[in-house]
This record gives sequence, C-alpha cells and structure tokens, in this order.
Amino acid sequence: MKSVITILITMLLASPLTAGELPSAPENGASAVASLSEVSGDSGATPDVQYIVVAALSQEERLSHALELQPSDLFTLEEENKVPDDLELKLPEEELPASDIPLTLNNKVQYFVDYFRTNGRDAFARWLSRSERYIPMMKQVLKKEGLPEDLVYVAMIESGFSPHAYSVASAVGPWQFMSATGKHYSLRIDQWIDERRDPLKSTIAAAMYLKELYGIFNKDWYLAAAGYNAGENKILRAINMYESRDFWQLSKGAYLKRETKDYVPRLLAAAIIAKDPAKYGFADVAYLPPIEFDTVVIPSRTNLDLVAKVCDIPYQTLRDLNPELRRWSTPPDYPNYELKIPLGKKGLFDAEFAKIAEDKRYVEKVLYTRYKARKQDTLASVAKRFGATQQALAELNHLKSGSKLRGRSLIVPVLNASMDGETEGKRAVAKVRKEESREFKKYYTVKKGDTLITLARRFNVSARLLAAWNNLKEKVALRPGKRIIVARYMEKNGEMTPVAGDNV
Repeated sequence: MKSVITILITMLLASPLTAGELPSAPENGASAVASLSEVSGDSGATPDVQYIVVAALSQEERLSHALELQPSDLFTLEEENKVPDDLELKLPEEELPASDIPLTLNNKVQYFVDYFRTNGRDAFARWLSRSERYIPMMKQVLKKEGLPEDLVYVAMIESGFSPHAYSVASAVGPWQFMSATGKHYSLRIDQWIDERRDPLKSTIAAAMYLKELYGIFNKDWYLAAAGYNAGENKILRAINMYESRDFWQLSKGAYLKRETKDYVPRLLAAAIIAKDPAKYGFADVAYLPPIEFDTVVIPSRTNLDLVAKVCDIPYQTLRDLNPELRRWSTPPDYPNYELKIPLGKKGLFDAEFAKIAEDKRYVEKVLYTRYKARKQDTLASVAKRFGATQQALAELNHLKSGSKLRGRSLIVPVLNASMDGETEGKRAVAKVRKEESREFKKYYTVKKGDTLITLARRFNVSARLLAAWNNLKEKVALRPGKRIIVARYMEKNGEMTPVAGDNV
C-alpha cells in the first residue's frame, strides 16, 4: 500500500531571508502541508518517496536554511552603548558567591549586573530558564576534563544555552563555534549534520579549546576567556603591544574591540547572578528540567520519524534531543550513529527497531524548486539540466511531450536527498543560481532630434535590437521625453555581462 506522500512548501519568495525569518518547523505553522496531487496533480507518484518543494533560492546558504527542519535563533543582546571605559575597583557590600573561577567586581562588571537586571532582564530570564536543562551535563564534562565547572557561564553569554543559536559571524551552537574551529576539534559539519549544535559533543570540544587557551595564557582565566572570544592570536598581540598580561589593563587600550573588552565583565556578571538568581530579582524563573536521554546505535541512515514511531514519542521530541541533525534522517557515511532518545525508551527501541528491515529504515526525499523556462528550452533540455526524465518533468507540470515552455514556471528537481556528500548538491544549486542571474537595464531619455539609428550608433547596438528591447517599430519617430532601454546586462558570478539579444 502506498505511503502518504507529503509536500512541505517553504514560502521564501516574498522577501530575502533574514536571521529572524528562517523557516520554522511545520509544528510552528510556518509551512503548509498538502498532498502531491494538490500541487502537481500527479496521482501516480512513486511510493515511499516524500517530496519537498522549496521556492526558488538564489543563494546556497538560503537553500541550506530552507531544508533544515529545525528553526534557529539569531543570538543577539542589545545593550546601551554606555559601558564605562574606566575601571574603578569596588569592594562589594556583600560577599560574591563561591565560584571555581575568580570573580571580580568593578564598575564594568557592575554595569552588566545592572543591565541584566533591567534592560536585559527578559533575555537573561530565558537564559536562566534553559540553563538547568544543560548545566548539569556541561558541568559533568568540564569536571571530567579537570576544568572549573563555572565555565558553563561561557555558554550562557555565548548563546543563552540555545543549541540553535547562531551569530551574525556564522558562529553556531551553545558554545558558538566557527566552522573551522569546530572542525579542528573533530566536530562534523556538513549538509546533514552540524555537531556544533550537539550540546554534549560541543561541550567536549569547548572544554578542549578552553584547556588549550588556559595553557597558552599561563593559567589566567580572564585572558583565556578573552581568547575564546577574539582568538588567542589577537590577545597575544595585545599582550605584546601593551606589555601587560592583565586583562583589565589590556582592555583600557584601543586595540581590542569593544565586544572583547566587554566579554569578561559580561561573563563575570552572568556568573554572579546565575549563582544566586533570587538575590538579583530572578526568583520567579521557571526552569526547564535537566536533559536526560539514552543513546541507541543506528547502524545505517534512518529516518527520524521512523525512530519516533518506534519509540512511541512525538517527532519533535526526538528533534529536540538531537539538534545537530540538519535534515530528516541520521547522516550518510556515519555508520553506528549514536542517536539520543528519551530516557527509558531504549528497551522499546531495541525490540521494535530490530523488526524493521534495513532497506525500509530510510525513505528518500526529493527536493524541488521553480525554474522559469526560456525561449530555447525544451522538456529534453530542462530534464537534462536538472538530472530528471522528460516523462517525470511532464507529469509534474501537467505538460504534453511537445508543449512549449517559454515563460512557464516549472517545478524541477534541485537535489535528491539520497545523494551522499555535498558535491552533487552544490552542483544542483549552482544550476539554479545560474538561471536566476539578475538582469539590469540602462535607460536613456529621448531628446529632440534623436532617432533609433543615431541612438544605436551612440550606444553601439543595432537599431533592430533597440526596437526589439523597447517594442518599437524600426522606422517609428521617437517622442522626446520617452525613456527607452539602450543596454541590457546580466549579473553572472558577480560580473555584469552585456545581453546580445535573443537572436535579434
């Protein structure tokens, strides 16, 4: 019996995506679900294949975001630009909370304590709410690596403990790793998985990096934290420039960016409040329960919705436990992948998963975009360009074999989800990007005495081409004040290329 075939229609055409407009999971109402016949009229689709239609995309990054099944949060913290530059040390009226990293109170730290209690209160309350979900696990990792457990507050100011956080600089995950740094610490990052989002694996990587920084900066946690933010080389250059290894002294100079100067006081302020939240007005925070899970070994690529069904849990629960997975399945080329499932479900999983044949555990998904056909396009040429068959393309778009395509908006395959690796995906996206090259026109306002012939000579084009561009007869008189097209360009690969015309 054929399985239900669904289409996830991601609405991306209205405007370019911004960080706050990333497509959400279907549960959040950002996507419309319909049967294939409602969109394409194809009632004879191949069974056990899910089709995802995505709107035309001009950038590979947008395609990547559109295909991810979990929304992301842009991590920002709006602060008033009134951070004091002087460093007046203060003797606290009350003792600072006990901590295994050195806590300091000066006017810069006090500024952020006050900020988190006032203008930044809503954001900080959310951070606190999420904190108990991840802090116990993160502290266990840090302790195992011989590091101070209160370094968990680095993750607090980096991401607010959100696995889905990303920054304008493309840092990702609870510890905000850049791609190169994440890969340096053995985190896998590709179109199927981004282990920077895995709370456990990213914490292990962060512990390794922080331990390395601690050694580089002669066991000074303030310099190590600053190095985590700006990079160790930046801080080493500042040390050489100012001939000082005191973070507060370095932050008085102009070399370090404001973000780095504020990083350590923000970290200290977050730790001071988070270790005694009621004292600072956060007694009413509702904390999420600690994350608890079992891990099961997935021998080969497997659909997540199948695992959710086997474990008798909501699909989104499984997604939340495995935020590193960017698509609908465990990644290819990753045998014996350790998937996290809710605590207590391991026995049920082992019993039920073993009953499913290996070739039934993964179902292909085929991704589509829209392509506007041009004058010379045929079903054969379009099918060849996108790696499809003429018959499939015709059925998908309600076309006969000899149908004219010029000007039609066609549904065409972009990426077959069963492909391993990124090469084929990038090649397919490149095809779409090439076809979506933007056209630009140059206009001229007709003056008294201008003719098509004189303007053709002036702008080095033929009179016939000028007439075609402007839908004019070649011998027509030009009316002064009329704006006409005198040149056309296409933007391809960042360069402007003149358009010679469609065989005119």
